[in-house]
Amino acid sequence: MARSSRTLSGMADLPLVLLHAFPVDARMWQPLRDGIATRHRLITPDQRGLGRSPLPDSDREPSLDDAARDLLALLDRLELRQVVLGGCSMGGYLTMAVLRLAPERVAGMVLIDTKATADTPEAARNRRELAQRAETEGVRGWLAEQMLPTLLSAETRRARPDVTGTVRDLIERQQGSGVAWAARAMATRPDSTELLAGADVPTLVVVGEQDALTPPEAARAMAESLPGGELVVVPQAGHLTPLEAPATVTEAVLGWWPFG
Repeated sequence: MARSSRTLSGMADLPLVLLHAFPVDARMWQPLRDGIATRHRLITPDQRGLGRSPLPDSDREPSLDDAARDLLALLDRLELRQVVLGGCSMGGYLTMAVLRLAPERVAGMVLIDTKATADTPEAARNRRELAQRAETEGVRGWLAEQMLPTLLSAETRRARPDVTGTVRDLIERQQGSGVAWAARAMATRPDSTELLAGADVPTLVVVGEQDALTPPEAARAMAESLPGGELVVVPQAGHLTPLEAPATVTEAVLGWWPFG
C-alpha cells in the first residue's frame, strides 16, 4: 500500500543516497550528478574497500550487513534520519541489507539493474574464485576484460568506446583486497524477495533492456512484488544503465520522485 500523499509531500527535502555497482566506485554516478543535484541533495559514498573507502582490518567474514552498518554510521554523522536509498547491482544488494537492518531509515528506494534473489551455488562459487584471484594478483589486466561483456550491452561496447574506457578505468583503479571482500560478501547475501514484498515504501526499479545479469523479466517481477513498485526499462542498455544512459536514468528518477 502506498503512503498517503500528505505523508509524501511532507518529505520533499529527503536526500537521495546512491550506492555504486561492483567492481567500480562512486565515480560511476558522475554523469547523473548535475541533473539530479539541481533538484535533490545527492550523496554517493564509496563502499568499503573500493574507491577512496578503506577496507577495515577485521577477521570477520565478509558480509553486506557490515557494509550496511557503514552506511548507517554515515547517515548518523550527517544527521539524516531518513533518506531515499538506492543503488546499482551490488548497490541494490546493499540497499536491501540496509532495509533489513534499519527499515525506519529508508523512505523510498531506487533499485537499478539489481535483483532480490540470492546467488545460485554456481554464481557464489564464481565470486569466490574471482575474489581469490583478485586477492593474489590484483585486478589489472584481467578483471575488466572478463566483466565488460556482461556489464555493458553489445550496443554500448560497439558504439560507445568512451563508456567502455570509463568502465575499464574504474575497474582497474580498484584494490584487489576490496574487490575480493565485496565479491565474498555478495556471495553470502540472503534472498530478499520476502523483504521487498513487505517494503511499504515507493520504489523505482530501473533495468537495461539488454541486461544479461539482471534481465528485464526479473526486474519486472521484482517491481510487481513491491507494494509501491514502478518499472522503467532503458532501451539498448546493459547492466550499468547510469553510465550507458545517464540522461534516461536521471529523467526516470526525477519523473518518479514521489516526495513532493
